[in-house]
Amino acid sequence: MFHTVKQFLRSYGRQTLLYGRAMSKWLLLASVTGISCGALGALFHIAVEAVTELRAARPWLLYCLPLAGLVIVGLYKLLRTEGQGTNAIFDEVHKGGHIPLLLLPSIFLGTVLTHLCGGSAGREGAALQMGGTLGFQVGRLCRLDEPDLRIATTTGMAAFFTALFGTPLTAVIFAIAVVSVDSFYHAALFPSMVAALEAYGISLLMGVAPTCFALDPPPESVGLLLRCALLAALCAQLSTVFCGVLHWTEHCLEKYLPCPWVRAAAGGCAVIGMTFLCGSGDYNGAGMGVIATAVEQGTAHPAAFLWKLAFTAVTLGAGFKGGEVVPSFFVGATFGCVVGPLLGLPAGFAAAVGLVSLFCGASNCPLASIFLGIELFGGAGALPLALACCVSYVLSGYNGLYSSQRILHSKLKAQYINVHTNSASPEARRETEEVLK
Repeated sequence: MFHTVKQFLRSYGRQTLLYGRAMSKWLLLASVTGISCGALGALFHIAVEAVTELRAARPWLLYCLPLAGLVIVGLYKLLRTEGQGTNAIFDEVHKGGHIPLLLLPSIFLGTVLTHLCGGSAGREGAALQMGGTLGFQVGRLCRLDEPDLRIATTTGMAAFFTALFGTPLTAVIFAIAVVSVDSFYHAALFPSMVAALEAYGISLLMGVAPTCFALDPPPESVGLLLRCALLAALCAQLSTVFCGVLHWTEHCLEKYLPCPWVRAAAGGCAVIGMTFLCGSGDYNGAGMGVIATAVEQGTAHPAAFLWKLAFTAVTLGAGFKGGEVVPSFFVGATFGCVVGPLLGLPAGFAAAVGLVSLFCGASNCPLASIFLGIELFGGAGALPLALACCVSYVLSGYNGLYSSQRILHSKLKAQYINVHTNSASPEARRETEEVLK
């Protein structure tokens, strides 16, 4: 009896020590990553906001966009970070690799220049890239092995995303789920959450307010849910168009303008021309003000979502830096604001449904999209927003913003397919045809 108790205590002690070491390791990594991502993320947010205000006060900066494109190309060549982007971060999480530290100044300065001169882009591309880079480098300092480096990269992505948007739950779920849909590494939850909360606290201390909107949802009813589902179905189709146009424009510009210098200058000139053509500066920069107006006041230009899609496709396809998520917010919110009333939905609430639905269809992250709706709108209308995310996820197919993203399981049945988004793989086509028979 005594021998059995002794063995149990010894085994329990070893297990406790093992888990304690693991917890201490991730706590150290999360603390360093959260502090560094929080501080740098807050500085990045402040810089983007400052140059956005500067551009609004000095509209002539738009004419500098071609020059800014040339500077960005030269910067990436000088720092030898050409070809490094969000997809490269995803590849590191998938199969390991190396993320150069010089990607930090490249994407930081490139995104700030893009916003300063009126390029249409978001901020989360920089968040994923800078956060992933910082997490990876901290993991190397901690001498982590290859599998743990992938968790460290994810932790940095979650922390930096939180510092920019002030949505820690969304950031954690999005960072873990976006790389491989249906493959949720629960081991990354603890370090990602700790780092995200630290980054959130630091960003608040540095004066970065969380992104949120005032939403007044209508009373829940069967009719409301059906109308939200219909709007989400339309947004799912729009998300495939959004992703397709972005990838097609990038492909065409690289094919017909293979020189990056010429491509950047031509893209900058095209954005200037489109700005004069539409007669508005609403589509330059991120456009958070337009999103807020659509959600909180229920007003948007009928063609705003088309203009933003065109501006973003040309900006990113030409080689300017930023992200696609905030433009997807813009397109979804303005589309919902315009189409929602035709379906019997209040314009502001329809804008919120469109925002989360299009983001879900473009990112293939339904859980992160549901948390996004909760954190952006304070839990208002959570049920119809969640339903909209589910509908959009299924109907958006195997398209997505990030070509390195993997979808492991079918959206139509319990079947393992493991395909890249946007690949038009035989596996995806075959299983779709089988289900539809």
